[in-house]
Order: sequence, then structure tokens, then C-alpha cells
Amino acid sequence: LPDYKQHTDLLEDMVIKLYSKGVTTREIANLIEKMYGSHYSPAQVSNISKQMIPKVEAYHKRKLSDKFFCVYLDTTYIPLSRETFEREAVYIAIGIKPNGHKEVIDYCIAP
Repeated sequence: LPDYKQHTDLLEDMVIKLYSKGVTTREIANLIEKMYGSHYSPAQVSNISKQMIPKVEAYHKRKLSDKFFCVYLDTTYIPLSRETFEREAVYIAIGIKPNGHKEVIDYCIAP
């Protein structure tokens, strides 16, 4: 690793992708240790995954430039390990542009 660096960009990308797929921080830390021999604590994995927060916030605040012919609203439930809920709803707004392309306009996670 380069001086003053604790992890590589490749591993950071892998952590973020695994975390976004719902793999727990402890499972990610175990996988990285088995695959690469690098020890990551669940706290380190959590800190790496927090890099996505500004990107997610920017996505929610982005300006929609296109017009939509039709908008669909849908919900799916995902399992989460929280104190009071076992599953939470993800509300999704999908827009269809006049040319037929679909785009996720926004989403919201709620109990």
C-alpha cells in the first residue's frame, strides 16, 4: 500500500458494492480477510460504506431535466436488521420518457 494509506481503491469499491447488495459489515470484513488476507474491522467497513452518503444525497437533490410521459409508483419490501422492523418498504418513482426510456426518478425507504 502507498504511504499513509490503509486500504486500496479496489477494496473500497468492493466494500461499497457488497454493502449496497445488503451484505453485513461483519460478513464483508470476513470475506476480505479470507480473500485478500487484509484485516478489516466491521467499523472500518462501515466507514468505507459511508462514502456513499454524499452521492446518495446528491442523487435525491438532483434536478430533473427531462419530461416524463408517464410516472409509475411502486413499493418493494426488503429485509433489514433494525431494532423495531424486520422489513422496510422502498417506495420507487419510475418515469417513462417520451422516447420510451425508463428512469428511476427517486426512491424513499420507510417502515
